[in-house]
Amino acid sequence: MTETFARYKRVLLKVSGEALMGSGSFGIEPQVVEAIADDVAAVSRSGVQVCLVIGGGNIFRGVAAAAKGMDRAQGDYAGMLATVINALMMQNALERAGIDTRVMSAIQMSSIAEPYIRRRAVRHMEKGRVVIFAAGTGNPFFTTDTAAALRANEMECDVLLKGTQVDGVYSADPRRVPDAERYDELSYMEVLSRDLNVMDATAVSLARENRLPIIVFNIHAPGAFASVMRGEGRFTRILETA
Repeated sequence: MTETFARYKRVLLKVSGEALMGSGSFGIEPQVVEAIADDVAAVSRSGVQVCLVIGGGNIFRGVAAAAKGMDRAQGDYAGMLATVINALMMQNALERAGIDTRVMSAIQMSSIAEPYIRRRAVRHMEKGRVVIFAAGTGNPFFTTDTAAALRANEMECDVLLKGTQVDGVYSADPRRVPDAERYDELSYMEVLSRDLNVMDATAVSLARENRLPIIVFNIHAPGAFASVMRGEGRFTRILETA
């Protein structure tokens, strides 16, 4: 492990499904997936153990479907299947970059993914494989943000990193509110009390209970994941105290 990456031994990267759309409004842009995979590969080759959770909002959002009359549980299960598609795309891109990977699904589908077993996932990472957790928690009414916080705690990760469309946490969406305030550091309670919506409240609360630091950064900046791991670039840290 190089000294610049020595701060963290094991990390979880949460990538939103929307991040995979690139400039499109739906689906997956292969060049974006490849760019993120190359960034993950660089961190993995440094010796850091990496696992991922990828959302499914670029394909299907259960909450949005429920708002139009679909049963919420059924909608959430459909959304979980969308995350499996994204996980398989990311696995392909990582393996093209020369990184061994395993997709582990919270919903059993043995033909394409391993079932999620905590100790097996840990062993995969100890062997240098990147593990991609698919299908959320396997339960409706829980977001992939909550799945990311849950898996990060189960894997005993040092930090949860969330790759978003902007370079940190803002008081409002800076793409819609140009004068929104940007934060370099926040406490969990500040995120919750100000309803900043960077992650859902359940995910933030779960991180708070287990003192799991969260780092929010722009996943689309070239080499952003590796830069943040070195403590470089622009990002927001969410900690026990700020």
